[in-house]
Amino acid sequence: MHSVGHLQHDDPFYGYLRRDILPQLGMNGGTPEFRVLRLPASNDVYLYEERCSGIRLVGKFFGGMVGRSADAAMRRLAAEHRYLRQVRGIGFAGFPHAVARPLGCNPGINRVLVEEFCEGRPLTGFILQAIRAGARDALFRKLAALAWFLATLHNRTAGGGRVDFEPECAYFDRIVARLADGGLIGTDEVRALAQCRDRWRLRGCMWDDCRVLVHGDATPSNFLLGEGPYVVAIDLERMKRADRVFDLGRVAGELKHFFMQYAGDGRAAEPFIGHFLWEYACHFPDRDAAFRAITERNPFYMALTLLRIARNDWIAARHRGRLVHEATRTLG
Repeated sequence: MHSVGHLQHDDPFYGYLRRDILPQLGMNGGTPEFRVLRLPASNDVYLYEERCSGIRLVGKFFGGMVGRSADAAMRRLAAEHRYLRQVRGIGFAGFPHAVARPLGCNPGINRVLVEEFCEGRPLTGFILQAIRAGARDALFRKLAALAWFLATLHNRTAGGGRVDFEPECAYFDRIVARLADGGLIGTDEVRALAQCRDRWRLRGCMWDDCRVLVHGDATPSNFLLGEGPYVVAIDLERMKRADRVFDLGRVAGELKHFFMQYAGDGRAAEPFIGHFLWEYACHFPDRDAAFRAITERNPFYMALTLLRIARNDWIAARHRGRLVHEATRTLG
């Protein structure tokens, strides 16, 4: 994060924080002063630190993003606000599992959502420390904590019919089309990936489980880890009802990507992926059966994650090619 100055008193957002947000935190009256820091995120996200009280707030602005319509921004704002309230309502409001506390949303100020700031170190840091400094035990512990968090979220929200695998196949097609449009894969590779998708579509296991509420963007930067098993999830705008392995495969694919990129060896991620899935399975009455069911479906979602990462222009071309190759191998 880096400082971008102070929030001006004539800014409409200043008035909104002073009038609607700070009183919820016990600060009434006075003239608050906010230092503003930009946080790394796909949206415009800022940290607001009030000088005297020490109160810290996060403002997430959904409007004004290139390529995002006003209606799409409003849908994302409404979705994240709704899911934060819903997930906190089923017990994710404190140790050991939490999501940020929403304090307000204001469509009139660039479609902003205001949340309390959450302490914690992103999972990203633990992955890189394991790769660069050999801190494997710490990563194993934090993956176990994340597995517990996700198992709790999924199990508390299970129900509402069987998984519909078709939307994930459609998403797979969109990712492949994006890679083809970018010249990263050719016609033969598109055809091969489509054949892989069709084989997975025919597998009954991809349709058999009940739907659960998934995080929807379970990347390492979206989980903040504290003492012991404490986990805070952020960025819930992509939450949906889907296969629980949608989240698990995202974590597994991200681990593979990190070890491929920073360790030069994707195989080095396998002990961590296996540990994460095994720890997740321990939260079911029959751990062995749960593990078998999860690992049967995981390759598709893991490969989908690798392809999703490869579509990003900020990834070096050589690494993008390796990701596509690994995804194709995983699907097979």
